[in-house]
Amino acid sequence: MIFSSSFENIYLLLPLIGFVIGLFGTMLGGGGGFFFLPVLTLIIGVPAHTAVATSLAATLPIGLVGSWGHYRKGNIDTNTGALFGIAGIVGALLGARITNLISEPQLKILFGVYSILIAINMLVAGVRKYKEVEAQKSKAKLKAVRIGKGSFFGLTAGLIAGTFGTSGTAPIIAGLFSMRLPVKLVVGTSLLVVLVNTVFAVGAHFLMGSIDLTLIAFLTSGSVIGAFLGPRLFSKSKIGKSEKKVKYVYAAVVAAIGILMIVNR
Repeated sequence: MIFSSSFENIYLLLPLIGFVIGLFGTMLGGGGGFFFLPVLTLIIGVPAHTAVATSLAATLPIGLVGSWGHYRKGNIDTNTGALFGIAGIVGALLGARITNLISEPQLKILFGVYSILIAINMLVAGVRKYKEVEAQKSKAKLKAVRIGKGSFFGLTAGLIAGTFGTSGTAPIIAGLFSMRLPVKLVVGTSLLVVLVNTVFAVGAHFLMGSIDLTLIAFLTSGSVIGAFLGPRLFSKSKIGKSEKKVKYVYAAVVAAIGILMIVNR
C-alpha cells in the first residue's frame, strides 16, 4: 500500500540526513537502508513495518545513482555482483514475507541482534590474518568455493533486505571481503547488489507492506545529491594502509545501531 503522511516540522531534517546517508553510503558500499531504518523508527517515530518498506523505497535512488557512478569509475566486478544478486533476489522475496509474520518489537530486536553479529564478524575477519591459498588446490575447487560463498552471502543479504528494509549491505560486504576483493571493488560491487536486492524487495513490500511517499520525497531530495558525490570522492581517496581502519569504523557503527534498536524497541 502506498500513502502520503501529513507534513511535520521534523521532516525538514530528512533532506540533510538523506544527504549524509547517500554520501557515506555510496562511499562505504551501502544503499543507506541500514541507516534509514533507525532514523525513521528512532527519530521520526515511524512504525517499524512501515519504516521497512519506506526505507527500501528510499534506498532505490541511492543504489541507482551510486552504482552508475562506481561503474563509470571501474569499481564494480560485474561477474561477482551477478552471483550475489541472483541469490539475493530469492532472499529478498522470502524476507518480505517474513516481515509480515513478526511483531514490531520482534522486528527491532532481530535487527539489533543481526547488526551486532555482523559487526563481530567483521571485527574477527579484520583481526585474523588471511592464510595463503594452498597451491595444490585446483581452479575448479576454488571456483566452487567462490560460487558457494557468493550464493550464501547473496541469499543472506537478500533475506536481510526483504525482512529489515536495510538493503543487506553488511553480509554483502563481508562476503566480498572474504573473496579478497580490493576495498574499492567491494564498495562498488556492493552497491550493485544492493540495487538488485532492493528492486525486488520493494516490489514484494509494495504488495504486502506500507510505503510513505512523503518520507521518501524528503529523504531522497538530499540522498540523491549525496549519492552523486560519493563515488567521485571515493575514487579520489587514497585508502592504502587505512583499509583495516575503515573496516573497524564500519563495524563499530553497525554495532552501535544494533544496540540502540534493541534498547528502544
